Amino acid sequence: MKKLPYLSTVLLGSAVVLMCFVIFQSLPTTAAPAPAPDAVMLNGAGASFPYPIYAKWFSDYNKLHSDIQINYQSIGSGGGIRQLLSGTVDFGASDAPMTDQQLSEAKTKILHFPTVLGAVVPCYNIPGLSQELDFTGDVLAGIYLGTITKWNDPAIGKLNKGVNLPATDIVVLHRSEASGTSYVWTDYLSKVSPEWEKKVGKNIAVNWPVGLGGKGNEGVTGLVKQTPGAIGYVELLYALQNNIAYGRMRNSAGAFVKANLASVTAAAASYAKNMPDDFRISITNAPGKATYPICSFTYLLIPTTIADATKRQVIKGFLSWMLNDGQKETEPLSYARLPQEVVAKELKQISQIH
Repeated sequence: MKKLPYLSTVLLGSAVVLMCFVIFQSLPTTAAPAPAPDAVMLNGAGASFPYPIYAKWFSDYNKLHSDIQINYQSIGSGGGIRQLLSGTVDFGASDAPMTDQQLSEAKTKILHFPTVLGAVVPCYNIPGLSQELDFTGDVLAGIYLGTITKWNDPAIGKLNKGVNLPATDIVVLHRSEASGTSYVWTDYLSKVSPEWEKKVGKNIAVNWPVGLGGKGNEGVTGLVKQTPGAIGYVELLYALQNNIAYGRMRNSAGAFVKANLASVTAAAASYAKNMPDDFRISITNAPGKATYPICSFTYLLIPTTIADATKRQVIKGFLSWMLNDGQKETEPLSYARLPQEVVAKELKQISQIH
């Protein structure tokens, strides 16, 4: 057979390619459709304390409203407040109420919407120990001040008679970033330990006297789990999901109480009827024999002025759903639902968003 000249070969090849392209173009496409022009995306950031329930809420709300997507970054309360103030997110989230100074820096008034109640627990990793430990605020303050350094310290032994505590060093763990969980922890320690209040105080970020830092509730949980002799503080669900031991706490009535839904709900009950209009309140070391003492509301931080009318309506719709149907989803994730008196006040507050 006579060989085709080079140019003829190129032309034939080009014709084949063109024919394949035409055929391919005529085939039905399986590519994902372009986003609907009226789809809405909200971006938020902040506390890791409520992240498990927020992730579920935002996913469930998307199932109900497929044109609405809410993205949330669990970066800590301090990061959430910073991003809200800088205008890089549509909403923030924090376990610690914003301070007067922070509120004054905002371009528009910021509203606090309590979402759920949770507990911060002292979790620990002591190999070979099967008994549950009891703690007091004074002992935890001593550990985090660095004055109690061994697990068999008499102060711990006195609370846990009959428990064979090892003579090993306590590895103290805390949050490395500005954190609402740290605020709840240090707020509690400041109420029960004058020494802690004087030397360290309460804030989302403090100068820790001792210890190593982990990022987020996730980071501290991971460090406790992998570090023999460790103690840390995390939101209750993180300890439960990771099967980490956590202790009972002596409350203001002198009773040792385990963190659970009932004891967290009890902590909020005494404050529900006297909730301030701006919802900024501390409920640590609450009165009552049944209360767990290291509890907190956690908040969504919402600007009152939202220029984008569509986003404004989406945020208001989500808040209304969260305060009604969303509350039914809290308990399976070990958060306590909001008291009805608080929900009623929040529903009224939604009208302030314009």
